[in-house]
Amino acid sequence: MERAQLEAALRRGLGGFESLGRWTRLTGGASRETYRIEAVVDGRERSLALRRAPGDGGSAVSEGASIALEATLIAAARRAGVQGPDVRMGLIPEDGLGAGFLMDWISGETIGARIVRRPEFASVRSGMARACGEILAHLHAIDIEEEGLSGALPHMTPEEAVWRTLTSYRELGSHQPMIEFTARWLLEHLPAESRTTLVHGDFRCGNFIVDAGEGIRAVLDWELAHVGDPMRDLGWLCTRSWRFGVNELPVGGFGRYQDLFEGYEAVSGVRVDPLSVRFWEVFGSFWWSVGCLQMAQSYRAGAETSLERPAIGRRSSECQIDCVNMLIPGPATPPPAVSRTLSTTSLPGTQELLRSVRDFLRHEIGSDQNERTLFLARVGANSIDTVMRELLQGPAAREEEGRALETILGGSGELEDMRGDLCRRIADRSVDLDDPALRRLLRSSVLAQCLIDQPSYPGVAEALAQSAPV
Repeated sequence: MERAQLEAALRRGLGGFESLGRWTRLTGGASRETYRIEAVVDGRERSLALRRAPGDGGSAVSEGASIALEATLIAAARRAGVQGPDVRMGLIPEDGLGAGFLMDWISGETIGARIVRRPEFASVRSGMARACGEILAHLHAIDIEEEGLSGALPHMTPEEAVWRTLTSYRELGSHQPMIEFTARWLLEHLPAESRTTLVHGDFRCGNFIVDAGEGIRAVLDWELAHVGDPMRDLGWLCTRSWRFGVNELPVGGFGRYQDLFEGYEAVSGVRVDPLSVRFWEVFGSFWWSVGCLQMAQSYRAGAETSLERPAIGRRSSECQIDCVNMLIPGPATPPPAVSRTLSTTSLPGTQELLRSVRDFLRHEIGSDQNERTLFLARVGANSIDTVMRELLQGPAAREEEGRALETILGGSGELEDMRGDLCRRIADRSVDLDDPALRRLLRSSVLAQCLIDQPSYPGVAEALAQSAPV
């Protein structure tokens, strides 16, 4: 983005613009960029945020909102009483900057793990669950016809949401029996649709701006907005992946269901059905388990070469163990502990080589590096940890899974082929979801995979607690 282009665009569209200071790119992705811009407007220094997408501003997310529509949604939400910035201007093709819009800058924290853990946010955390209910009630009250949004946004029933996600998963060619199990459970427990409203689609901790004194100051990231069941927003907020390790507080890692529901009901006058919220909470883990696999596929296809993508792909097992704990709780048998080394010579072994690289990334990438480099170094170190656990624990886990699959399927074969066969049997209903052998297999195999991918994930502790002797 050239300074002269940006300056000309601000002079054209921003009333009172006098001069441009510095600008900094904050985030980036396939379809959205955010910049903090310092400028003098009406004689005083102002901070502004530019949300920009190269090209025509279409969403990288299937059927997601374009960036122009995102600006419309933010403005409509502000009129409905939802916290957020005022939109100041939109970019036009003549600006040469792609599609985008300029809005007020709002200060605060957006990193979910900090919001749910740091002591400075303790005073506002206690009220955030109720505040989220109130915000969502205002958001769901937006008149989509009056705002001209009905024809601009996709409409999606609960059944369509499940099928679209399931179809996306099956197109990947990955055989994940727990994903098939969860999809079938969802299709057999669809909520009765009582209302259809605007749905934010990604309303969760991490997509708020939170001030340590004021609480939630803005709702961000409207890219997944659509028209559908409003309870989807409540369930997504409670999805376990977005509790940032504070699993005992189901609403975003900061609050209780009761407070969320009371806040929603007080503003909307609509009674919340906890079973409907639970459906969407299960759906949230199902949807994100597939989303993680799609991240990995984008890396495999060469569309995105970031170090993060394959690492995120391995997080699918976290979502799957959350589905296990919600849908088929019970004892699970983890693979036996392994203490052996992998080297057959007196030379430094495989584990030692991997450990040395991991420790370099984790401890010796200094503070002189930029924040992005430090983050990627941590991602790389975590990926090496996963590889080390895979080498030690993987063979026993696969052997146990193979034996269980042979029992259920009544025959032997390659592990991946047997997984695919089981997936087909779950999908065509030739196996009962209540089959004790199936449930034991899924509990144990998903637990074993998550112990490799992320043993510190809270869902692992929950699954192991159910297996501990009383």
